[in-house]
Amino acid sequence: MDVKIEGGWKDVLIDEFSKPYFQQAVTYIKTEKAQGKIIYPPGSLIFNAFNTTPFGSVKVVLLGQDPYHGYGQAHGLSFSVPDGVAPPPSLINIFKELHSDIGMPIPKTGNLTKWATQGVLLLNAVLTVRANEAASHAKIGWMDFTNAVINKISQEKEGVVFLLWGKFAQDKQVLIDETKHLALKAAHPSPLSAHNGFFGCKHFSKTNNYLVKQGLDPIDWMLD
Repeated sequence: MDVKIEGGWKDVLIDEFSKPYFQQAVTYIKTEKAQGKIIYPPGSLIFNAFNTTPFGSVKVVLLGQDPYHGYGQAHGLSFSVPDGVAPPPSLINIFKELHSDIGMPIPKTGNLTKWATQGVLLLNAVLTVRANEAASHAKIGWMDFTNAVINKISQEKEGVVFLLWGKFAQDKQVLIDETKHLALKAAHPSPLSAHNGFFGCKHFSKTNNYLVKQGLDPIDWMLD
């Protein structure tokens, strides 16, 4: 399979595309589509996070679990939804924390592409999902791929901020070399857990303070 992915990513991940687990994931999705099942995001957007945030530009990794499974929500960027789609509850809580942390007005859009173009890799650990079935592709091989992605960032870059929200994301901490990167941990922003340590975490200002200390431009979190 010829994966349409940004050149820098293709260079560092080239060995992954020929591994059995990756071929298995591709075959699984093709089979489901042939059976008439609806898969999100659309095929052209499965690698949207990588194509919007080139490998050479990555400054922050915001790790999600799997794509939104409702119609029109998933577009290949973790936590993000396309323009015109109402922000889901977790994203609303992210905006509330941004407002509390840096005073950012609550945006009208839930489209986080502006973050991605500044170097925030909006990475879901699982890149596809069956419509209306959360975590339905969690075991088809994607996590092997995204673990390799995190490993490559950790090994080949320096001074990256990893935002690990919730236990699932925090389990990836073992893949990160914290002698040269910053891993920030908090509760997940979902309504079930946001009050247990996501609200008040100040990860957005902490991220920018760290980037500035690395001599890098901070992220402009404003969306509209």
